[in-house]
Amino acid sequence: MEKIKNSKFQIRLPIILTIGLAAGIMIGATFAGSDKTTSSFIKSVMKFREVMGLLDRSYVDVVDTDDLVETAISKMLEKLDPHTMYVSAKDVELSNSDLKKEFEGVGIEFSIIRDTIMVLTPLSGGPSEKVGLLAGDKIVTVDGETVAGIGISNRGVIDRLRGKKGTEVIVGIKRHRSKELLDFTIVRDKIPQYSVDAGYMVDDKIGYIKVNRFAETTYNEFRDKLKMLVDQGMTKLIIDLQGNPGGYMDRAVNIADELIANNAMIVSQEGKEPRANAEYRAYRNGLFEEGAVIVLINEGSASGSEIVAGAVQDNDRGLIVGRRSFGKGLVQSLFMLSDGSELRLTISRYYTPSGRSIQKSYEEGLSAYHSDFQKRVKHGELFHADSIKFNDSLKYQTTKGRTVYGGGGIMPDYFIPLDTGWDSKYYIQLRNNNVIREYALSYFQNNEKKLKKMEFDDYLHNFEIDEKMVKDIVDLAEKFGVEYDAAGYKRSEELIKTIVKASIARNTWGRESYYPIINDINEIFQEALNLFDEADALAAK
Repeated sequence: MEKIKNSKFQIRLPIILTIGLAAGIMIGATFAGSDKTTSSFIKSVMKFREVMGLLDRSYVDVVDTDDLVETAISKMLEKLDPHTMYVSAKDVELSNSDLKKEFEGVGIEFSIIRDTIMVLTPLSGGPSEKVGLLAGDKIVTVDGETVAGIGISNRGVIDRLRGKKGTEVIVGIKRHRSKELLDFTIVRDKIPQYSVDAGYMVDDKIGYIKVNRFAETTYNEFRDKLKMLVDQGMTKLIIDLQGNPGGYMDRAVNIADELIANNAMIVSQEGKEPRANAEYRAYRNGLFEEGAVIVLINEGSASGSEIVAGAVQDNDRGLIVGRRSFGKGLVQSLFMLSDGSELRLTISRYYTPSGRSIQKSYEEGLSAYHSDFQKRVKHGELFHADSIKFNDSLKYQTTKGRTVYGGGGIMPDYFIPLDTGWDSKYYIQLRNNNVIREYALSYFQNNEKKLKKMEFDDYLHNFEIDEKMVKDIVDLAEKFGVEYDAAGYKRSEELIKTIVKASIARNTWGRESYYPIINDINEIFQEALNLFDEADALAAK
């Protein structure tokens, strides 16, 4: 018989698992309080220990035990809800970066267009802007490595461009009208992130704030915009949460607290452990506790967006306008593991002030859960409100007696069907081939001086996409293999012209200038403008 020598892993494994087992017994006892459950938990841990030991000791090939454990954890969590997840140590920083107030890097917004990294805009005051990078620049090399035409992913770009403050990266740029590559040495720095895309006065009474997620700085950004609008005479407010996937729960609660008064309930949560239970109420003197409020949502509005919408709706503080929201009513807590990885564990469900859970079902598995949008399209939900069926057992009442429903997202007070009247095959081809974006960048580069001499209000009200510009768009499209379709163009003409105008504005004046233009074709926003008489009446009560 072959004599088997213990590896270092085998020597350490019993110690590691004994410690883990002891901790597990305590956790199991705390969570369950049952001898039967605790015994089952111990048997499961022992079985896992046996399998891992056999694999390390006897499997024919060398095995990567770390990789096996990571896979086992991820597969195990798939048996739970869709939002409990494991994040490996190498992915933690990237996974959390979208919610942080800042990151360290070169400071650009980018997109991968035809397998090339395109600079959409260098962030104001950032290191890329300081060295002279421009919107429309194409990044061909990074530190001498060719990154164009290699199938690079967003993760590949971030891995190459982000880095510690003070470190250098050399990028080779292909610039419009320049035959040679231009090399720029960029010293990485801290880059602030923004989650409030826009705040502006629609007219002399109506203010508008667009929130794209609930990140570290979202509440402060929102409050700054809210104060600015109040100071400008705002008496009616639109909060746009369309496509907002959520983020930090407390930021959403704080935003709702700026609108809701008198210690009213904003949201509550209940879990297995008493420490997972909580109530959040309106305790501060908010900046806009009176005056009409309308919140815009759609099928992409989730989590924190649903907290704000649910609090406004259930407290009869304002109207919800749009389409049924995503339906995420589970609360995750973050547990740091010893190797730097994270477990995002669902610890409770949250409930709107009327007591409804808006978490949609996940009993059919992860695939069905994440393909819910396609299911809604198939059933016609995005186009017809009466295709949405609610169970009477999930009927609730707002503070003023209005009927609302739980069981899967926030149903708006006013349903606005998805408008596909402007869609055409021709427009879809333009979009998929990035023709509109490339044209807008090219127009900005060729007319930068003229554009920057204009006031934005002048551009907003007087600039038009003329026939020459339309011909240039059509010609550019043909270079990219998109043949002209007169009927398709006519159907989508207003959509195409509006997006081009908004994109040129964003290149010239920044992201905030995009929304006053694009909202002209936002059917949910446009309908909201017609509903302020009712929102006023609700606020007056």
